[in-house]
Formats: sequence, C-alpha cells, structure tokens
Amino acid sequence: MLAASAEVIAARTTRMALDMTNPKGQDLVELSLMGTEKAEAAAASAAALAASAGAIGQRLGQAALDEGSKALDAAEAMMTAGDPAAAAEAQLRYMVGWWGRAAGQALALNAALMKAQAEAVAPIHKTATGNARRLRKGP
Repeated sequence: MLAASAEVIAARTTRMALDMTNPKGQDLVELSLMGTEKAEAAAASAAALAASAGAIGQRLGQAALDEGSKALDAAEAMMTAGDPAAAAEAQLRYMVGWWGRAAGQALALNAALMKAQAEAVAPIHKTATGNARRLRKGP
C-alpha cells in the first residue's frame, strides 16, 4: 500500500505540475478524484471499524457478565465451604480458572483487533492500489 501510495502521489504531482503549464489541458476528473476517493475510502474504513468495535464490545461485555457469574459461584462455594481448607480450595479453583479464561480472552481480543485493523485498512489499500494501476496506464 505504501508503494502504491507513493506511486499515486508521484503520478498526480507530475500531472498537476504539467497542468500548471497548460491550464486548458488540466485533468479535472483526476483532480476531483483526489478528494472523493479519499472520503469514500475513509468512510468505508470507519464503517469497518465501527462494525468491529461493536462486535468486540459485545464480546467483552458478555465475557464480563460470564466472569461475574463465575465469581458469584466461587463466592458462594467459599461461603458455604465446610472448613477453611475447602474455602481455600474453592478460591484456588476460581483463581486458576480465571487465569486460563483471562489468557484465552486476551488472545481472542488480540485476534479480533488484528482482524479489525485489516478490515479498516482494506478499503484504503484497495483505493491506493487501484489508483496506482489506473495511473500507470496514463491519462
């Protein structure tokens, strides 16, 4: 994407410089595309981020509710334990389970964020590489 962007900037800068020497020959279509295509790509990117953020937020919210339920169950097990050793065992079971769940949730969140990043960059990448291909063909 960076190489395509550099290629597009170079091609458009060259065209703009040539257009300054020949105002009647200006490529107004290409000049107008510079703004609209960026707005469209940015809007598509923002929409992808919004969708991802909603899904990630829902997943995190559900995980928090599930963990709260597990914590209540653990608290009940500790409170109703017949002796201190049984209470400590219930607490340890919850703690060990929590570590495993937290690690799994961190990995899942990382994967979801990487996916969101890829989905957000995709429209910008598509626009930049499409422009580079189109501009290689010339005016």
